[in-house]
Amino acid sequence: MCGIVGYIGRRDAVPVLLEGLRRLEYRGYDSAGLAVVYRGKLQVTKTAGRVQDLRDQVSDRVHSTVGIGHTRWATHGEPNEVNAHPHLDAAGNIAVVHNGIIENAEQLRDQLTAAGVTLVSDTDTEALAHLIAAEKTDGSSLEDAVLRALRRVEGTYGLLVLDVRCPDELVVARNGSPIVLGIGENEMFIASDVAAIVRHTQRVVYLDDTEVATVRSNGYQTRTLDNQRTNKTPTTVEAEAGDYELGPYADFMRKEIHEQPEALRRVLRGRLDERFATARLGGINLDARELRSVRRVKFLGCGSAYYAGQMGAVLVEELARVPADAEPASEFRYRNPVVDAETLYVAISQSGETLDTLMAVQELKRKGGQVLGAVNVVGSAIARECGHGVFLHAGPEIAVASTKALTNMAASFALLGLLIGRVRDMSAAEGSRIVAGLRALPEQINHVLAQEDNIATIAGQFADAEHMFYIGRVRAWPVAREGAQKLKEISYVHAEAYQASELKHGPLALIDASMPSVVLVPDDELFSKNISTIEQIKARGGPVIAVTSGDLPADLADAVIRVPHCTPELDPILLTIPLQMFAYHMAAKLGRDIDKPRNLAKSVTVE
Repeated sequence: MCGIVGYIGRRDAVPVLLEGLRRLEYRGYDSAGLAVVYRGKLQVTKTAGRVQDLRDQVSDRVHSTVGIGHTRWATHGEPNEVNAHPHLDAAGNIAVVHNGIIENAEQLRDQLTAAGVTLVSDTDTEALAHLIAAEKTDGSSLEDAVLRALRRVEGTYGLLVLDVRCPDELVVARNGSPIVLGIGENEMFIASDVAAIVRHTQRVVYLDDTEVATVRSNGYQTRTLDNQRTNKTPTTVEAEAGDYELGPYADFMRKEIHEQPEALRRVLRGRLDERFATARLGGINLDARELRSVRRVKFLGCGSAYYAGQMGAVLVEELARVPADAEPASEFRYRNPVVDAETLYVAISQSGETLDTLMAVQELKRKGGQVLGAVNVVGSAIARECGHGVFLHAGPEIAVASTKALTNMAASFALLGLLIGRVRDMSAAEGSRIVAGLRALPEQINHVLAQEDNIATIAGQFADAEHMFYIGRVRAWPVAREGAQKLKEISYVHAEAYQASELKHGPLALIDASMPSVVLVPDDELFSKNISTIEQIKARGGPVIAVTSGDLPADLADAVIRVPHCTPELDPILLTIPLQMFAYHMAAKLGRDIDKPRNLAKSVTVE
């Protein structure tokens, strides 16, 4: 959610901080600020606006070689300049920026007030600045002060601290909210996401939970909250600065929709085995005997990752004939789940930092569950917590609305289903059919993308709709749910998804001329059933947009979007693409800020 950037080195820190914050705008925020050491004092600039507003307010005369910056997504206190980060101690020596939530903030604020401290904001973060200041006694290091303060804190944090009296160092801490250190040549970068620093360096170190780092221009040292030294090995990230640029596109969502064929090729590369008609997923660290012992598969994710998990559950059941289901990770850990040793759990997260999913993984591990990660960020918290799994290879996804990551999730779960199926009862002929279908998908998605003008025209025809239904059956049901979510989150048009068979059990009462329905009609054994669903809607005057891979009569629906037919099991992946474009062009027609939908963020690292 919120974004953190820090710099210490020899260059001017302000442009580095501002550029880093700009690259984190996709995470969702409502205010921004930075602090640098200038002429022996902290120079702080904050705004209840965008990074560009912050840039306009920063004085051109201010130059510094050390600083911290932040974009805030409000949790404690309304979004205004006072509540924006950085927050300072009473003496104006210490500045902090913070992602996460301090759960005992009210208790800490009461203690500080009782001790005579005047709090000026409504935030939990301000308490951290005063706590650190209180612990910074004569002779103690900034790192020691931070360690002592954090031992009084309950909750999650990605924390970056600057002390004007220690201008040659920054102190960083992590617990449940991501922090990455970037290693340069006599300079260091700190960020909550590599997007902020990848243009400067690709050598990074990811902090673990309850880990604190002291960062200087020539390096860093790390230790745990209980003062044990740790050794971190730098890694090289795959992403490059150009991955975070728009290029010829107006926004990242459209760019990422069009990147899906290449992203899909990456996730399939080296993972299809024609000789044995199976998949290679070495990262899961399970041999044939262990795969055969799996009696159930459960997918856990939030939002689009949950819907991708539903798609995965259908794929695993069909391909491997193993019972499978999906559940919101945000609910899983609160219901005292029964964890079965013979169940394979799959934790899904584009960022690898989704807090609800991370907590579900930790609950599973406490109870002895076998859990794989399906993530798009190497070194992320869920990847490290799981230890093994499937890397999505989607490349950086900037837009809040997931597109290429979801497609690669579904393709990865098809690979998992194929792998489990081939060690069980799936024949080589069936395996070859699925392998061929997966190989065909990237080019088939290109055929769908070529219809963008037609899809944009259809979106324009229905842009005045206030409500919409998305209807799918069996394989297409998760696709309908994902399509409705896309429309809601970026166009703000109310949309609900229903299983086609449930339409007549209540929702049909809402069908009239003002309620368009998007009906998914894959070319499978239920094709005629879905045509009947369209006829039921039309009989009640409801407009229909049909998305089909079959030979649907053109006059049956008010609008038809056609996708190529792959295999019945894989067609749902193709059906998601036009729904992404439909939502995008609806939002564009309505003038929405597509990459920054209101009230939402890309990486949800708070509860």
